[in-house]
Amino acid sequence: MGYLEGFAVTFKKWGEGVTTREYRAGRKNRKGEISDKDTKRPKPERAHGRHVLNKYEDGMEKCIGCELCAGVCPANCIYVRGAENPVDDPKSPGERFGYVYEINYLRCIHCDLCVEACPTEAITESKLFEFSFTNRQDAIYTKDELLVGDDGKPQQMPWEDWRPGEDEMTSGWMRATAPSGKAEYLGVTGWSGELGYGVRAGDLPQDEKDAVSVTISTSDDHGHDGHDDGGHH
Repeated sequence: MGYLEGFAVTFKKWGEGVTTREYRAGRKNRKGEISDKDTKRPKPERAHGRHVLNKYEDGMEKCIGCELCAGVCPANCIYVRGAENPVDDPKSPGERFGYVYEINYLRCIHCDLCVEACPTEAITESKLFEFSFTNRQDAIYTKDELLVGDDGKPQQMPWEDWRPGEDEMTSGWMRATAPSGKAEYLGVTGWSGELGYGVRAGDLPQDEKDAVSVTISTSDDHGHDGHDDGGHH
């Protein structure tokens, strides 16, 4: 693009009333529409974001410290160490539990392979990705930070921007293809219950979602076209 073409774009935007100052203030987006800087754009149901360590509905931890997630991670960002379950105070239903669990978000690429490898559905990914750090230590999440609270909700760190609904579809892609990522399990509920949520519904295949959307849209159109004869043909 030449200088004159660049100036033409600048003058065009100027004529639309969109300035750099307005961009930074969040009052207008690139289409010149008034926007709310405190409102996030909706995310896809299968977005990969910040991880959470889940619990069963009875409060027991799902992680058994098998280290499969660490072994499959292509970025080597996960560190796990298992330990024998205390007899008087077991942490998980199995013989072992995740004693140490750390994720280094300076390395993580959010590929979701750890979620697919986990045999107990302990590690999933939320839709949250608006989080930043002022030091390297904060970027290394520990088990205490990753583990959900007593209500099953992810714990919010001071540098995270959680909004309602961002924890509802954690790892939707994995639930859609569970178990073991097999396509024939699309839409089938094969997920164990989670603390605070119960058994989450299986995700529909994309083509079925489109079909449902088209059906609803077509029904709405027919319902307002003036040819409704009460269902008699």
